[in-house]
Amino acid sequence: MKKIIVCIFALLSVSAIQAQNWSLDKSHSKLTFTIVHLGISEQEGNFKNFSITLTSSKEDFSDAVIALTADVTSIDTDNTTRDEHLKGANYFDAAVYPSLTFKSKSFTKTTGNKYKLTGDLTIRNVTKTVDLEVTYIGSTINQKTQKKVAGFKLTGVINRIDFGVGKSSTTLSDDVTITANIEVIKD
Repeated sequence: MKKIIVCIFALLSVSAIQAQNWSLDKSHSKLTFTIVHLGISEQEGNFKNFSITLTSSKEDFSDAVIALTADVTSIDTDNTTRDEHLKGANYFDAAVYPSLTFKSKSFTKTTGNKYKLTGDLTIRNVTKTVDLEVTYIGSTINQKTQKKVAGFKLTGVINRIDFGVGKSSTTLSDDVTITANIEVIKD
């Protein structure tokens, strides 16, 4: 009898801490980048098509596992000539490398609602470990859908040359700031 009770308790405990899956709410999310042009102005762009999945068993997301995929062919800088140039072989080479990916290695709470996200970013088949700062904005129940939603802002700086995206020049900075404002829905 004791063994049966222990087994039931163990099964209930495992179910209680089971990971929860969250998926991207595309209509309330944006993945952008900013680069300095000629040393005097910031130029912005975004990826129109991207997906993010998040898995966590903790309410504060401190054990979150995050994966992102962005469609390089969806790059948009509000200038079609520049967009085609960025998709070309000298930059992203979208014909050969149509997507970029990020897979988290750790998600560590630093203070309050701030986290450090470390993971592997792959662009043009080059993978580098990068650190991003994350602000957990909060969570609520969407009154329309009755589903739980959570919001995050991710920011970080990468060196584009490290990933083979263009060459170092006086025209564009090597550093690119990445910002993702995301809303995820609990599955």
